[in-house]
Amino acid sequence: MDGSADARLDGKLVGQDLANERLNKQLRNLLEQIGGVMGQSVPFTCRDWSNAKAAYRFLSNDQVSEADILAGHLQSTRDRADSAEGVIFVLHDITEFIYQREAPEAIGFTKSVNSGRNRTGRGHR
Repeated sequence: MDGSADARLDGKLVGQDLANERLNKQLRNLLEQIGGVMGQSVPFTCRDWSNAKAAYRFLSNDQVSEADILAGHLQSTRDRADSAEGVIFVLHDITEFIYQREAPEAIGFTKSVNSGRNRTGRGHR
């Protein structure tokens, strides 16, 4: 990990306080591994079975919750927002994909989500 990436990771972990120092170190190691390949599977990210197994053990540890893992990141985000001058834009993607084809079986299984419209395309009242 280069110096700037290391500094960014340090910033994300400021105030991070899991149940013990060993868990804090495991979180840092896991974040170092996934930092450059976001969106990939744990086995791909961790590069070998022993690291993947360690990641799965960490994530299933009863002493670690999602809130615990996100605490440092959320505090870092709050600190950056507090220090910003002017307006802060928070963007959210609400993209919908519609898969209509002559041969829908070519797509395979897709999950259907109720977007608030009925079968004719009108919004529900």
